[in-house]
Amino acid sequence: MNIFLIGYRCVGKTSVGKSLAKRLGWSFVDTDVKLVEEQGQKISEIVDTKGWASFRKMEKQVIQCVCERDRCVVATGGGVVLDEENVKRMKASGVLIWLKANIHTIGNRMAQDALTRDFRPSLTSKGVVEEIKETLLLRNTYYEKAMNFIVETDLIGIEAVCDAILQGLEKNDLF
Repeated sequence: MNIFLIGYRCVGKTSVGKSLAKRLGWSFVDTDVKLVEEQGQKISEIVDTKGWASFRKMEKQVIQCVCERDRCVVATGGGVVLDEENVKRMKASGVLIWLKANIHTIGNRMAQDALTRDFRPSLTSKGVVEEIKETLLLRNTYYEKAMNFIVETDLIGIEAVCDAILQGLEKNDLF
């Protein structure tokens, strides 16, 4: 079994994933980092030179590879749920937990994150807040459909999110 953390950018998937993996004694995989390592290019460079469709194809290969493993906590890219095959593979390999934050929290976290430019290239030509609103409006249905359960990350720290995940796994008989 694997634990997949899904959700928009800057909701805590990587930070929570590392901590949760350590607590469980499992491996941690960040699919965006794995993709960057495999391609030898930053996500922004991949998107600029090859486009989002090529990036999504590469992401799909990374998901397939990760789903063949066991006992991994996986931080996924924010758009991974847009591909139905990705969702099916992840569900067959484990549980999907939607880490969710509000627009204000996401915007603040993006502004404070030095990796935003390289790891989170713009999805639209709009300003940050408008892009977040628009993208969440599109993706929230996908996250909701894919998830086993949700954890709100706005007002709690990393360890409290990990606690909520472990409680959710037990409560829903998923662990």
